[in-house]
Amino acid sequence: MKQHIFLVFLFLIFISCNKELSFKNETFKKKSALPCKTDCPQITIDIPVAKNIPVVADSINKKILSVLKEIVYFGERPSEAKDYNSLAASFITSYEEMHKKFPGETFGWEAKIKGNVEYQSGQILNIKLDHYTFTGGAHGYQGFRSLLFNPKTGKIIFSDQLFKNEKEFKAFAEKEFRNKYKIPAKANINVTGLMFEKDTFQLPQNIFYTDEGLLLYYNSYEAASYADGPKELLFPYEKINKYLKFK
Repeated sequence: MKQHIFLVFLFLIFISCNKELSFKNETFKKKSALPCKTDCPQITIDIPVAKNIPVVADSINKKILSVLKEIVYFGERPSEAKDYNSLAASFITSYEEMHKKFPGETFGWEAKIKGNVEYQSGQILNIKLDHYTFTGGAHGYQGFRSLLFNPKTGKIIFSDQLFKNEKEFKAFAEKEFRNKYKIPAKANINVTGLMFEKDTFQLPQNIFYTDEGLLLYYNSYEAASYADGPKELLFPYEKINKYLKFK
């Protein structure tokens, strides 16, 4: 009997050790209950949810939710929602409260978030969030957000931790950026109408690992005006492996 229990115990350990981190997209939707004819306010969240390894998955899922609370909110501070359903509900509640105050000025509120596993290796996991929000004004805002994780621990990896020497990579990236966007080597980085803060080239807030290479992605307003759109620079891995800590 003792031997049987011991074998079952070993089997359970074997199963748990062979579990791999996996993701399944889940969708959350919410519409306003207030009467509307067209452009009825709504929110759709389609997001990858980590599974199988509880501690790792929990860390990843909490971070993704935390970032979405920064993206999807209207007010002085992000929502305190504990899950995606309550986050969606808080967005619609914000609209309905605003509509009561300004019924003739609020229409067409919308939020769309589509997440996917952009890249996954033994060293790094990249979740990409494609998000669009409109809460009034001339136009909405669309952008991409990159979340980088250690797939073994679920802990976030910040952009400045990606490189063996960030200063060297930054200098290399600036040369390539100037070449792509035809900015003279000795000219001010903003000479062609860009909007880098303090007239100094910076790496973007979002860096993506993709199957094709490392993507530097500048959302609208980060390096250029809304009219000029986002800027991006893709480096094949073989060209920059010497700079990278993770592959």
